[in-house]
Amino acid sequence: MKKQKEHQEKKRVVILGSTGSIGRQAVEICAHYQDRLEVVGLSAHSNAELLASQAAFLNVKNTALTTKDGPQALVELALSHEPDIVLNALVGAAGVQVSYEVIKTQTTLALANKESLVVAGELIMPYVESNQLLPVDSEHAALFQCLVGEDVKEVANLWITASGGPFRARKRQDLTKVTQAQALAHPNWSMGAKISIDSATLMNKGLEIIEAHHIFAIPYSNIKVVQHPQSCIHSLVEFVDGSFMAHLGVTDMRIPIQYALSYPKRWPAAFSPASLDLCELGSLDFHAPDSETFGCLRLAREAGEAGGTLPCVLNAANEVAVDAFLDGRIGFLDIERIVESCLTSHSRQDASSLELILEADAETRLKADELCAKLKKGG
Repeated sequence: MKKQKEHQEKKRVVILGSTGSIGRQAVEICAHYQDRLEVVGLSAHSNAELLASQAAFLNVKNTALTTKDGPQALVELALSHEPDIVLNALVGAAGVQVSYEVIKTQTTLALANKESLVVAGELIMPYVESNQLLPVDSEHAALFQCLVGEDVKEVANLWITASGGPFRARKRQDLTKVTQAQALAHPNWSMGAKISIDSATLMNKGLEIIEAHHIFAIPYSNIKVVQHPQSCIHSLVEFVDGSFMAHLGVTDMRIPIQYALSYPKRWPAAFSPASLDLCELGSLDFHAPDSETFGCLRLAREAGEAGGTLPCVLNAANEVAVDAFLDGRIGFLDIERIVESCLTSHSRQDASSLELILEADAETRLKADELCAKLKKGG
C-alpha cells in the first residue's frame, strides 16, 4: 500500500461522483479541511455545471464528465494524479472497473459504491492489502470501526441494521399499488433515488450482506440483518464470548465520509452534527425482517452464497428494474420478479475476469429490459 509521507501536510484526494449525495458531502468536508486534504480530481456523470462550480471552489484542475469523456476517463482521473485516497461515490455498476483498477495500484480506496464488491468482490478482494479499502456505507463503516484492534477470528456474527424503509410494517398485498413518491419517502435518511428504492425493497440490505462478506471475510451464515427503526445503531459485531459491540450515531452520512478521509485519525466534525440525546431517544427497537414480503433480501443472500457471476446478475437486473419503476414502466413488486427471473435463467460462471463479469452484466441488462417491456404490455 502507498504510505503517507511522514509529516505530510495534506492527503491528495480524488472524488468520483462529486455531484451526487455522497460526493457533495465529501466536497463540503474537503473544503473545511483544506489544510489537511487537497482535492486533485473530481468527476460527475452529467452535471457539468455543478462539477465546474466544485472545481473552481476547490481549485481543482483535473475533472471528468463521463457522458462526455466516457468511463475510461474515470480510471485515468483516479490514477493519473498520484492521489493518496480515491473516494468512489459513483452510483451502480459504473463504479466497478475504477474500483478494480485503483485497488490493483495499492492506492487507498474509500468505497461508497457497494456495487463494486457485489459485482466483483471475488475479483477485487485478493488485491486488497491491510486497511487499503475503507468502507463509507454507514453500516460497513460502523462494522469497520467496531473491529479496529479486534481479531476477526473472534467474531461470531455481524449484525447489519435496517430501518425497514417506508414500508416496514406492510405486507405483500399492501405493496401492489405503491407509487414512486411513496417508495422514495425514506423515513430516516435523505438519499438518492436508486438507493432509496433499494431501501424500500430491502435489496439494499441484501447488497450490504454481500459487501460485508467480502470486506470482512465472514461467512454468509454469520451475517445477520435486523430491523432497527430508530437507525441510530448503524451495525453491531457479536463476538464469540457473547459480547456485542455497537456503533451509534446520528443519521448523517458526513460522519462515515469524514472518517474514511481522516483514517486512522479522527478529526473534529467539519460540520455541526445533530446531537444524539440518549435520554431523549428513550428506547431502541429491533425486529426480524420480513423476507416473505421483501423477497429481494432473500434473492441477494442466495446470489451471494452461490457466488460467481450471480451477484453481478442480481445487481444488473435490479438496476434496470429500479430505473423502470422510477420511469413508471413497471410496478413496485415487479422489481423482485424481474431480478428473480434473471437469476433463474442465468447459467452461473466463475467470476474469473472483469471482462467476463462485464459481459454477464450487459447480457442481464438486455434480458431485464425485455422483461420490463413485457410487463408494461401486460405480458
